[in-house]
Amino acid sequence: MPELPEVESARSVIDRGGLHRTIIGVDDSDTWECRPHLPGEIRDALVGHRLTAAHRRGKSIWCDVGGDGSPTLGIHLGMSGRILVSGPGGTAEGGDYQGTGRRADPARRREEWFRFTLEFEDGGALRLLDPRRLGRVRLDPDVDALGPDAAEVGREEFRERVGRGRLPVKARLLDQSSIAGVGNLLADEVLWRARLDPRRPAGELSVEELDGLRRQVRAAVRSAIRHGGVHTLEVVAHRGPSGHCPRCGAEMRRATVGGRTTWFCPREQV
Repeated sequence: MPELPEVESARSVIDRGGLHRTIIGVDDSDTWECRPHLPGEIRDALVGHRLTAAHRRGKSIWCDVGGDGSPTLGIHLGMSGRILVSGPGGTAEGGDYQGTGRRADPARRREEWFRFTLEFEDGGALRLLDPRRLGRVRLDPDVDALGPDAAEVGREEFRERVGRGRLPVKARLLDQSSIAGVGNLLADEVLWRARLDPRRPAGELSVEELDGLRRQVRAAVRSAIRHGGVHTLEVVAHRGPSGHCPRCGAEMRRATVGGRTTWFCPREQV
């Protein structure tokens, strides 16, 4: 599913092309994607207004809406969501790269996969493409339950939130209330970079190990954003039965941690 880097690409598309354009129409008829709102509720709140800023924490996006008493607009990409923004300057898109490093073929997109649309006065639109229908659009989303963003969390806060308890360190990284934005692939990458066994209890990590892990989280996020998604990270291509550690050549080992399939180097990750 989209992780922090993919969601940041979607947020940046909204930031570059979807702000300060008057909304004249809203298709919020998908009652699953737009739950708990009834059809027309989001439309009535947004028509005549403009998105003024696009924010992200972890895997969640929310947009400020201009106008007194206006709500915020929350967007979650789910497991296959993409944001497309069209306008006089063309179309830009960001979000899930579907594990290929290439954007999904536009010819294979079905109209019913567009679950939510904002129509702008200038003739363009902002649309959520979500084939698997696991995304979410809602007004005034609650982001307070999320931990600090993984790309921005400070050293002391990272130590406090991640380095505690008997939960395996990978499971702690995946806990969005601890830090927000790390998914399964990113967790395997940063633990491989930090040479940490994903099964180790988080509370047993030393201060030096936690500081090193935080550095690798930030470095991996920057790399994935720069190169186009978590699928571009170094160890991701080696996650599988025939995979070998890119550093030492040892055969990668499979485990289940926090209910998620996990791959790690048994020689270097201790």
